[in-house]
Amino acid sequence: MEAKKEIVIKSYVMYVIVALVMLVVIVRVINIQYGDVVPDAPMAADSSGIMTTKVDSVAPMRGRILASDGSDLVTSVPLYDLHIDMTVIREGLFKEVDSLAINLANVFPDKTRNEWEAYLRKGKSDKSRYLLIERNVKYTVLKEVEKFPILRESQYKGGFIVEQHYERQKPNGILASRTLGYKREGIKPIGIEGGFDQYLVGEYGLRTKQWVNGSWKPVSADNLEDPVPGFDVVTSLDIDIQEVAENELRNQLESQNAVSGSVVLMEVETGFVKAIANLTKGEDGGYYETFNHAIGTKTDPGSTFKLASLMALLEDGKVDITDEVGAYGEYHFYNHTTYDSHEGGYGKISIQRAFEVSSNVFSKIVNDAYFEDAQKYVDRIKSFGLGDTLGLDISGEPFPVIKNRGENGWSGITLPQMAIGYEVELTPLQILAFYNAVANDGEKVKPQFVSEIRRGNETVLKFEKEVINEKICSDATLEKVKICLEGVVKNGTGQILKSANFDIAGKTGTAKIVDVEAGTYGNQYQASFVGYFPADNPKYSCIVTIAGPTRQIYGAQVSGTVFTAIADKVYSSSMQYHENYNLTHNPIRTTPRIKSGSAAETQVVLDKMNLNYSNQSQGGQWISVSTEDNRISLQQRNLKAKKVPNVKGMPLNDAVYLLENGGLRVQVIGHGQVVKQSIEPGAELVKGTLITLELR
Repeated sequence: MEAKKEIVIKSYVMYVIVALVMLVVIVRVINIQYGDVVPDAPMAADSSGIMTTKVDSVAPMRGRILASDGSDLVTSVPLYDLHIDMTVIREGLFKEVDSLAINLANVFPDKTRNEWEAYLRKGKSDKSRYLLIERNVKYTVLKEVEKFPILRESQYKGGFIVEQHYERQKPNGILASRTLGYKREGIKPIGIEGGFDQYLVGEYGLRTKQWVNGSWKPVSADNLEDPVPGFDVVTSLDIDIQEVAENELRNQLESQNAVSGSVVLMEVETGFVKAIANLTKGEDGGYYETFNHAIGTKTDPGSTFKLASLMALLEDGKVDITDEVGAYGEYHFYNHTTYDSHEGGYGKISIQRAFEVSSNVFSKIVNDAYFEDAQKYVDRIKSFGLGDTLGLDISGEPFPVIKNRGENGWSGITLPQMAIGYEVELTPLQILAFYNAVANDGEKVKPQFVSEIRRGNETVLKFEKEVINEKICSDATLEKVKICLEGVVKNGTGQILKSANFDIAGKTGTAKIVDVEAGTYGNQYQASFVGYFPADNPKYSCIVTIAGPTRQIYGAQVSGTVFTAIADKVYSSSMQYHENYNLTHNPIRTTPRIKSGSAAETQVVLDKMNLNYSNQSQGGQWISVSTEDNRISLQQRNLKAKKVPNVKGMPLNDAVYLLENGGLRVQVIGHGQVVKQSIEPGAELVKGTLITLELR
């Protein structure tokens, strides 16, 4: 019986404990639903059970991305969210609420004066600790608002709370936009923003925040530890050439009603990219930087790949450029026939000539040379680096497609198709790097977009050229393919690209684009031109690709014109191509012709031009100028009251100002500076009298 009673007592105790626990849970739930406690508020060991303050991080200002001349390509602009803690404003100070409302209505007219006043009074009544004034306010507006009634007091009296954040802006709009890239929360970063984030991001600071109205708010404007801004990333992009590249590409895309296009201009020796443009046709018919085709779009390159085939043939000793072949227009491989663009072909021509006119006889030459060992051709192509990625510092580069013999998709026509740039896939930049290696005497360098990292004016890291392959082929082969590349522009498909200032070497290309849905080549083409200049001493390499042109399809007419426009811009703006006149001639140094007139304006001009002069004007407003013996002397010009002033030697604006200010009417003959006045200086000044000025 005793044991039974003990069990009952224990049961009651357990029941009471469970009931108490349930009661605490119910109270807690009610408190969460209707009280000041919210689910996101962190727990603490104080009496309320809620942590009211915490130390949080403060985002730093992200570093800038700069052009090669130091101008901004991407920058961070500070913006401010403005709030008021209405609980700290005492009634005596709050009497100025009507004045505050007037000022707010002037700056933020989305509410009238009366609406602002009602909004502020309601916030005061509700004891709002974080009443929103405006979001994303610029610094100039912030400085104005800080002077408003109530808000001009300290934060603990006026309750003004300012929270800073940064907005990324591109001052040049879409210029190189895709290459510059972005970093956004929840989205994979791309371009230079993503590739160089470790330098741009900066170091986070610390500040105290308080749990207010359902979220964490800063306690004060002061940080416990200030954030450190990110480093500036200096690109190799030339803003002037970049603008020419985008404008010329856009003009050609519009004239051809094309789908998309890309341009890359690169320094031959270093691999630093000076301009990169990517444009795609939008639904509205305009062209925008929506994808980086130069880096990320791999396609069948077409005839620009014939350079790789020619190099393979030469390196393996299969042919010489002087050998003759029968280019009769049709080349049959099993059930497939390849045609030349020139109906009937070209007859019996040298291999050099076949390359210059871009004959598809290369499909037959390669097939005959490597039919017994197709993998040898593939291996030789890959030895040039065409089967590997470039290891770019920014994301998005796909692996090239260079099939091995026997792999999935290899057929009896794969070898002759590869020979002329089909059944292989490369990006424009991968093709350009290959051509650039030829221009660079066989040294293949990595394309780069960033030259250095800076903190202010101090360089903290400098990027040097990176060599991918010290020698892609023999000097003998390089010498022969260079002759062929120059011949394309001098005598072949690129003749319209000739420049009067320098020789261009390169290759045209036209290829059908694969219809992804159908899995076969469709009816659209990609036109391209890739090469380098000057041909005899290469400084720059460039590739232009245009996909889906509707009016013309051949590389020289479609893409080559963009190439020459960029090349001409580089030539005209680069001193390396021009004689420095001051070094080769003795410039004549003479004192410039200087008019008499305003002392202040004349001195500003002389100072800006760094000209030495003696000033004897004694602070007078008007001067005469002497330039005898190549010496400039400023002398005071005395003007007597009620006397006609001497305006000889003055420009017209100063002379008219003086005379009309004295009450005279002015008539002018000629142009230049005043050489004669009809009323002599020093004569009695009679208001309303006509004075004639002769200028020469």
